[in-house]
Amino acid sequence: MRIIRTENLIKSFGRERVVDGISLDVYQGELFGFLGRNGAGKSTFINLITDIMKPDSGDVYLFEENFGIDAVKDRIGVLPDYSSFYDQLTGLKHLQFFSRLSGKPATKKRSLEVLEQVGLEEAARWKVGTYSFGMKKKLGVAQALIHDPELLILDEPTSGLDAESVIHMQKLVQELNREGKTIFMTSHNLPEVEKICSRIAIMKEGTIALEGSLKELQQQFQATFMVTIDTGTTLGEEDKARISRGLAEKKRGGAWEDGLLHVETASEDAIPLLVQQLVQLHVPIYGVSVEQPSLEDIFLHEPEQVSDDLYKT
Repeated sequence: MRIIRTENLIKSFGRERVVDGISLDVYQGELFGFLGRNGAGKSTFINLITDIMKPDSGDVYLFEENFGIDAVKDRIGVLPDYSSFYDQLTGLKHLQFFSRLSGKPATKKRSLEVLEQVGLEEAARWKVGTYSFGMKKKLGVAQALIHDPELLILDEPTSGLDAESVIHMQKLVQELNREGKTIFMTSHNLPEVEKICSRIAIMKEGTIALEGSLKELQQQFQATFMVTIDTGTTLGEEDKARISRGLAEKKRGGAWEDGLLHVETASEDAIPLLVQQLVQLHVPIYGVSVEQPSLEDIFLHEPEQVSDDLYKT
């Protein structure tokens, strides 16, 4: 089942088209990571799917319905880019008050449980005005969770948190996903998305440039695998030149680092053939290691350097 579906979504501010024809599907049970540089349009896209903004054209479907967020608001929890808080209330009172505003009043027990989930149990009775930025971010996540929604839409849930709190929040997001919640989250933390998300989309200049699982992105990324051959010794310059010439004849490039030979190959399937070619060139092989590109490698490359198969048409 598609929990979020957008069809040719467009939004402009003046002459600038911030969201440019995005069609995207998020399926039930996914932990979906949504990436993009600052100004790429991520927060605007979230505002469109949560009905905070209206698109110029295009459609948004939530739980396969096109009736707007009011029809399904009880099933959705949102952490927006900016959250408003009642600084004069304690964290506990604020959460209970927010739950009443949302139409599903939470018990004191439920509110304390959610505050504990996000790591605010010790600050439950502190006034929100005394909270740090990171603590308010946790309270915003608690607001999104208080009514036990099926879908969580989280805009930068770990930004502004200290290292320990980041780990706690990542584990919480994974736990919620294992419990069956569908999660759509933005993040600037690329290792975080690589670690916890089942599918990823990268937004660039208002469009979806890349989309798929990390493995799918790695498989289709040009010059995907870096193979390092341990020759066990530092070869002489003559031997290195001979091996490099042999690799060049096979349309391969190689770089030497002491006794290590680094060779790029376009696919995992090509690695056995590479090793066979090196054996034919009489290269002593004491070890082979393979490094795949990280999500950061893929994200930071310009589109021309990525296989056309990754692009939405």
